[in-house]
Amino acid sequence: MIQPSQADVRRFFCGVYAKAKTAAPLEPMEMLVSQWIDEHPEYHAELADVDAALASMLKVDPNKENPFLHLSMHLSISEQCSIDQPRGIRQAVELLTHKLNSLHDAHHQAMECLGRMVYESQRAGRMPDGAAYIDCVQRHATKD
Repeated sequence: MIQPSQADVRRFFCGVYAKAKTAAPLEPMEMLVSQWIDEHPEYHAELADVDAALASMLKVDPNKENPFLHLSMHLSISEQCSIDQPRGIRQAVELLTHKLNSLHDAHHQAMECLGRMVYESQRAGRMPDGAAYIDCVQRHATKD
């Protein structure tokens, strides 16, 4: 399992943004990332300056969304759905997408569930609970 550093992640997203802006050929993973970047024009300025992105790692602002974490979560959910891991996530996200008529909005709600699962896992010192994650996404999809 590859464990990229925070700097590696920032360089990757900034690199994909730079390649996409110049219409350079993209690898399949980069194409997926580029699609999520396109959904978030509010992040483009931060993605355009890799040096500033690396420097900002030292300044944590709890009132400001981290575009690199946000895009990483989109990518994680996309990858989870592509292999249906944890089992059932693809169907849960599809159901939520249908309800909201938006894959983007469905991802944002699924992110809340993913974040909660990771937080609970770390807090309790145990493995992530994939079933609780899927249940959370399904609750979003079925609540009125």
